[in-house]
Amino acid sequence: MSKRSVDLVIISDVHLGTYGSHAAELVQYLKSIEPKVLVLNGDIIDIWQFSKRYWPKPHMQVLKELVRLAANDTPVYYLTGNHDELLRKFSGFSLGNFHLLDQLVLDLDGRKTWIFHGDIFDASMQYAKWLAKLGAIGYDLLILLNSFCNGVLARMGRPKMSFSKRIKQSVKTAVSYISDFEQAAAAVAIERGYDFVACGHIHQPQIREIATSQGSITYLNSGDWVENLTALEYHGGMWYIYPYSDAGADRSRDLTDVLHEASAPITPPRPVPVPVS
Repeated sequence: MSKRSVDLVIISDVHLGTYGSHAAELVQYLKSIEPKVLVLNGDIIDIWQFSKRYWPKPHMQVLKELVRLAANDTPVYYLTGNHDELLRKFSGFSLGNFHLLDQLVLDLDGRKTWIFHGDIFDASMQYAKWLAKLGAIGYDLLILLNSFCNGVLARMGRPKMSFSKRIKQSVKTAVSYISDFEQAAAAVAIERGYDFVACGHIHQPQIREIATSQGSITYLNSGDWVENLTALEYHGGMWYIYPYSDAGADRSRDLTDVLHEASAPITPPRPVPVPVS
């Protein structure tokens, strides 16, 4: 199987150990690439909701693919997020090509890229962590309910829908939160003299220029592997958002798919990266 060579790949918010994680699809993506550098930008394993009762085969296969890449001389940087914040006490640990950090700065063709998860800009994480954890549980239950409802809709011959996306698009405070998050990350990165800033956390894939009174910067977000199934790729001096399948397609699954995903076959994906201006 031929694999695409990519200079840099950033993925985040996989949330292994939860019902919403599209681990099987991520395995297919990882099998299709040969990255020179791989950055895992937080919330890869959802330690907040980790349970031995739900750890299907595809979730373990993701970890095996990451080990395989590191063993094949690909530097793998695991940057901690809020859902895997317990790993922060081990920040600075390295083993071969695997490195555990809280943030990372890379030089890309003479331009500095600051990469970190982004939860430091989340007020609920700073002042009401219990509320953030409660919201995470509610989000996972919403994904599970969404899967059940989509199974019913499919049997009725009606199109599937994404509850979480509809909520984000319809609630003004959610839209404002995303915008404020992006502006805050960009403002700090500009002050520190970076050319790019790459985050995760808000599950919103994005590449856009953000300007402040002190300058401008390219803000990037790798999205997630719960709803959007996206990664950031840097190759040939350009950034891309890589959509696992057709852009804008609904990502929710039937409940039976969620509960039996361990038996899903692993086949190589067919999409190609789509440049974002």
